[in-house]
Amino acid sequence: MPCLEFWFEFGSTYTYPAVMRIEKLAQTAGVTVDWKVFLLGSIFSEQGWSDSPFNIYPAKGKYMWRDLERICTALSIPFVRPSKFPRNGLLASRVACWFASEPWISEFTKAVFSANFAEDREISDPEVVHACLNGLGLDGPRLLEQAQTAESKAKLRTQTEYAKSLGIFGAPTFLVGEEMFWGNDRLEAALAWARTGNKSSSNILSNQDAP
Repeated sequence: MPCLEFWFEFGSTYTYPAVMRIEKLAQTAGVTVDWKVFLLGSIFSEQGWSDSPFNIYPAKGKYMWRDLERICTALSIPFVRPSKFPRNGLLASRVACWFASEPWISEFTKAVFSANFAEDREISDPEVVHACLNGLGLDGPRLLEQAQTAESKAKLRTQTEYAKSLGIFGAPTFLVGEEMFWGNDRLEAALAWARTGNKSSSNILSNQDAP
């Protein structure tokens, strides 16, 4: 079965709708999803940004929030603009990176994104991450302890550096082999590419403006 790498960051606004819809679309397309968390902060820092570009450029930020609201409404995805942006997703990222091969990782990821973008909860708070894990019937405290070992921290750093080496500059990013697709609106195109590998496929281009 063809595979798509899904590179995501917990603080990323446009990753929220992608996270909430990728599994169903991938299943329909017959494509497996490899969940790959990374940290955008160091990538932005290398570009000379000390904050999200949506905060640095107010007009862009104003557009983004309205656009995200429209997207979520169209997809019937709950959305509440976070009272703090961007939120620090480091702890959740360590969990998602260390336990990436676990069958519950997609549900955990969706729970954290929902906490941030649908419930306006502080995802840097260990209790919120605990709740996301416990809500899946998992042992939150034990898993968080494992996710904060030196080995776990190193794994996330290495994965972020690998993302940089691949040329990833934002989230969400979808990789099919060496072919890169950036943005929630390129999810369908990425899945079509994974399914067919047809570089001239009209199906790939026909979905390029889908939310």
